[in-house]
Amino acid sequence: MSVKPPGTRWYNAVWRWHFYAALLCVPFVIWLALTGTIYTWKPQIEGWIDRPYDTLAVAPAASVEAQVAAALAAVPRARLHKYELPEGPGHAARVIVGTGKMQTRVYVDPATLRVLKQVGEEERFMRYIFRLHGELMAGNPGSYLVELAACWAIVMILTGLYLWWPRGATGLGGLLYPRLRQGRRLFWRDIHAVSGIWVSLLALGLITTGLPWAKAWGGYFKEVRAITGTADGPVDWPTGVTSVAAPPAVTTPGERAMLDEHAEHMGMSMAHLAPRAGDLDRVVRTIMPLRIAPPVLVAPPADGALAWTVTSDADNRPLRTQLTIDGRSGEILSRRNFDQRHWIDRAVGYGIAAHEGALFGIANQLLGTLAALLLVTLAVSGTVLWWRRRPVGLIGAPIPLSRPRFGPVLIGVVVLLGVLLPLFGASLIAVLVIERLALRRIPPVRYWLGLRAA
Repeated sequence: MSVKPPGTRWYNAVWRWHFYAALLCVPFVIWLALTGTIYTWKPQIEGWIDRPYDTLAVAPAASVEAQVAAALAAVPRARLHKYELPEGPGHAARVIVGTGKMQTRVYVDPATLRVLKQVGEEERFMRYIFRLHGELMAGNPGSYLVELAACWAIVMILTGLYLWWPRGATGLGGLLYPRLRQGRRLFWRDIHAVSGIWVSLLALGLITTGLPWAKAWGGYFKEVRAITGTADGPVDWPTGVTSVAAPPAVTTPGERAMLDEHAEHMGMSMAHLAPRAGDLDRVVRTIMPLRIAPPVLVAPPADGALAWTVTSDADNRPLRTQLTIDGRSGEILSRRNFDQRHWIDRAVGYGIAAHEGALFGIANQLLGTLAALLLVTLAVSGTVLWWRRRPVGLIGAPIPLSRPRFGPVLIGVVVLLGVLLPLFGASLIAVLVIERLALRRIPPVRYWLGLRAA
């Protein structure tokens, strides 16, 4: 009986980890690549959707408060949440109003005060894509699934680099470009390997810059920052569920009266929440010359306060800024630019902007689209390779040649990933326990999964 060298055992063990990570990740990789590509082109898509409301006849505009009043009249019992400045002549004003937590975006012609369109904030097309991408439209459970797949995708990429790293190669064929005329089997092998080599760094960057949004890792990150004293106020990226729940339906006059009484008791009656006459126009006149990166959102002060909040919601986060302005005098009370935030927030902001394709314009969008295309190619070619090579009656994982010798390097990498990615660490422990206590004890399952030794 021939004895396989230790290097073969190591290679075989890594191959098994790569295979099982791919089984979990491939459907999610394809889904996230497709939805992420759509979201990358958000400015162009939203510009196309809103084109009818941004090609209006240019005419003298009514006061900002008149525009808000028109929007509030279109949504009964609503109050002002935010006013979005028109980005240019002929653009409709966007007024975000709400009843409770339910927000509605109202498009108003600034000149005629005609309401052009109403849409729920969470019913906008790109909000659906955002939730499909980040939480599979399944809330926090979906966020956990996406995060779990992302963690195992890192394992898939790292083990794939190890498996396909050139050993004694004599040329660049099969490494930097596929060999297209040497048979179907080599074609698919090269497509898989070359796609993996080219996309690995981009994919790792996309995964790591997307983690701050995830429910588990985002919460973990916040806790670590709180413990280490590096927290610097609320962050401007959501973690976990991002949709706004609708308030309870009110169907009878009695129920409406009860809610009104409760709101008045809590200091939130409509009279207190309405903007003071002239304040909003004064705030807008103050910020117009400042050339703040659009979209610019103006939020009314809290009950009893004077300061309005002005926020740049630019997709390119390094351009963002936030101001507070006295509504009575128009005086700027405070301003905080992106470069004044904690260095961790700045690093995450740069990462998120790159992840969304907004950091360096069209080139960033094209690079993100290329990365998504290569990831889909990687997933499809890997599936084809598995399907063509799988043995009859087996799932197709490489059968262990012997008990793998887990050296200190492998153990160190696994422990480091488990600490940095707690959800991965927990899932890894669960997989090992289930395999040891259940799967290996059922002969047909053990055989099908390839857990028996050769």
